[in-house]
Order: sequence, then C-alpha cells, then structure tokens
Amino acid sequence: MPDSNAAVPQVGRKAAAICIFIITLLSFVTETQLAQYVQTSVGYRQPYFIFYIVHSAFVVIFPLHVLYLVAFKKKSAHALLSGLSTAITIHMDPTQSRLTPSAPFPLRQFIHLSLMLAIAYSLPALLWFASISLASVSDVTALWNTNAFFAYVFSVKLFQLKWEPRRLMAVVLATLGVAIVVYGGSTSPKPVPEQAYSNLAAIIEPKATSPLIGDLLTLLASVIYGLYQVLYKKYVALPSDPELLSDGLYEQIATSDDDSLGGVIASEDVVYPPPFGLHPNLFTSFIGLLTFIFLWIPLPLLHYFDIEHFSLPTDRATFFTIAGIAASGVLFNAGFMILLGAWGPVITSVGSLLTIVLVLLSDVLLGGATDIVTVWSLVGAGVIVAAFGVLAYDMFSA
Repeated sequence: MPDSNAAVPQVGRKAAAICIFIITLLSFVTETQLAQYVQTSVGYRQPYFIFYIVHSAFVVIFPLHVLYLVAFKKKSAHALLSGLSTAITIHMDPTQSRLTPSAPFPLRQFIHLSLMLAIAYSLPALLWFASISLASVSDVTALWNTNAFFAYVFSVKLFQLKWEPRRLMAVVLATLGVAIVVYGGSTSPKPVPEQAYSNLAAIIEPKATSPLIGDLLTLLASVIYGLYQVLYKKYVALPSDPELLSDGLYEQIATSDDDSLGGVIASEDVVYPPPFGLHPNLFTSFIGLLTFIFLWIPLPLLHYFDIEHFSLPTDRATFFTIAGIAASGVLFNAGFMILLGAWGPVITSVGSLLTIVLVLLSDVLLGGATDIVTVWSLVGAGVIVAAFGVLAYDMFSA
C-alpha cells in the first residue's frame, strides 16, 4: 500500500511544522515551570540527575511515533521500518543512486553517526552544568543564547551561502534581545529562570566562584551547540524534509537528492519517504538510549566529590513533577530536532529564543512575579519577537 501521507504537500508540511513549533514552545515553558517548582517549592535540587532523566527519556519518542502510525494511520510497522532503513541507507551511501531494498544497511556508519550526534548534543549541556557553578546565571543565560548567532555563521560557512543583511540583523537583534532581558530585567536578588539550558533551567543561582572560566565554558557550549545544529541539517536531516526557506542552495540540494532517490515507493512492504518526523525521532531516541547507557557515570562522581548528593525522590509530588519535566522535555527536544530538519538551524535557533519571552510571561501570569518585569525586559522581549518575525516573514513569503 503506498504511503499517501509520506510525501506531505509543501503547505501541509508548513502547517505541521508550525504546530510542532507551538507544541515545542509550550513544552519548554511547562518544563521550565516544573523544574522551578521541583527545585524551589519542593526543594529537590539535583539538576544533573534531572538532566539525566530527561535526556534518557528521549528513548520513548520513536516507539511512540511508530505506535501512533500503526494504531491511528493504519501503517505496517515493518513497512515503516523498511522505508526508514531505505532512506537512511541511501542518505548515508551516495553510491545507492536508486531505491534498492536489497542494499545492506550501513550499520557501522549509523552507529558512528548516532554516537557523534549524542556527544555533540550532550556536551554543551555538560559544559553548561559545569559553568553554572562558576559564573552567574545571567552571564550563562546570555552567553548560551548566542548559539543562534553561531548557528547562522556556521550555516553561511558550511553551506557556502551568501551573507544576507536582513537575516544577519535579525539574528544579532535576537541575541541582543536576550541580553536586554537577562541584564535589564529583574533587580531582585532572586534569579529569574530564563532559558540557560532547556533541561536544566530554573536552577538556584550559586555564588559565582570563577566567572571568567564559567563564561568561557558557556561560550564554548554555545559555539558547539550552534555547530551541532548546522551539522545536523547538513549530514543527518533527510532531503525529504527540505528547509522551508528561500535559500537557493538548500532548494538545489533538496531537488538533486530527491531526484537521485528515485521517488516514492508504492509497496505494501515499504513506506517511503518516511512519514514526517519519524527520521529525526529515531535519532532523538538513540540520543536517549546512549544517555541512559553512559551518562549515569557522573552521578556517583558528583556525589563522591560533594558536588551533587544523589537521592531518589521520596514522595509522589516530586516523582510526578520529575515525570512531567521528562515528558515536556521529550516533546521540546523531539520538536526541536524535527524543526532543525524542516526549518533549518537559523530560524529554529532564533525561534527557540521565544521561550525566554514565554517563560517571562508565565512567571508573571502563573507565579505573580510582577517584580521581574521592567521596561528593559519588555524591550528585550519585543526585540526577540520582532527578530523572529523577520525570519518568519522571509520563510513564509518564499
């Protein structure tokens, strides 16, 4: 049976991407508020353990996606996996110029790519964790969110694009908007839970012991994260999820690759191209699996060196709050990975800065934290929204 939903029309893909974007933003706000609640109201302050739980939980997204397609879209699990295997094989092996189901799956390359992806995705988070104990939350937040600027720089260099003044201006303004919100927001000594890192937000600010080292670590994390976003688009994202922007180079890459893939397979045994989002969700699940296998190692070390004492949740409220953080974290990061393939790193990274605006609003509306709102925080939020609006206009008017 041919997959009538696999090759989603361009308008349908835009609508799907917008829905995922909205869910991603709301998931981040939920994750941040729950993280703030568990570490302030409940007093369960183990940010690395929460990070480990959230990243390990990524493993569920691919099985859930397959289950949804089987149960509600009446797809065959075997056909879905066969189509995904075919797409990955052709994507990783340029010699496969046509759809040949008998071609061997590039298992070694796939494992190597998954490992590199997990390292590149987790390393910035670990650097963030190290820097938050050395520098102030304000510095870490502002420096971390420069990843949008680095994502644009790496996009231009690695894809050999032309510098576009309007897009560059939008990225720079978004970065400045973050700095305005962070440094011009609250004058209260209690730190505002801005977006420092999506799965470790809302940590209580410790005393900055080595600000310069902390700032350098955060800047390095930001550079790596910006590079990761571009490399994901270049080497991991499938050409069947082309970037919905007006860059001619992207359009040429997508067109040439789609021609070489041989079109859509009309077969009961293979669903090709894979349904929208299934491929990035596979890699998101592998990141979760590798996190679960390897990143528990720092937990006893942090406990031994008196950095973070390990203890499991002792009451239902803490347990279910952490489960909520994990669930919203899965939605946020799965959506982010999908958007990297669908929208590309520039607009996705700038779009993620809108979470700062939403977290600020949620703190005011849900937490009654009106003291954190200043003229500067409103100006910074407005600048971020305007910068994203410029990029969104370019994308949807293309």
